[in-house]
Amino acid sequence: MKKAAVLKRLKTAARQAGLEYREVELTNHTGVIVGATRSTIGRHSEMPDQAAKKFWDQFASELGKGWWR
Repeated sequence: MKKAAVLKRLKTAARQAGLEYREVELTNHTGVIVGATRSTIGRHSEMPDQAAKKFWDQFASELGKGWWR
């Protein structure tokens, strides 16, 4: 799955939930902030589907369990 598609899906869900969404460029990763939850994602253009689901799962406290399904 493309990194841009992963971030776009997260951004759309955050906006629908009325939460703040920000991306911050760090040294080797991109920092993503949704509401009060922070996480990082590598700068690779592609990522495995399992990795994308685990990344999205980090935001389950903000967006609800299984929000990406």
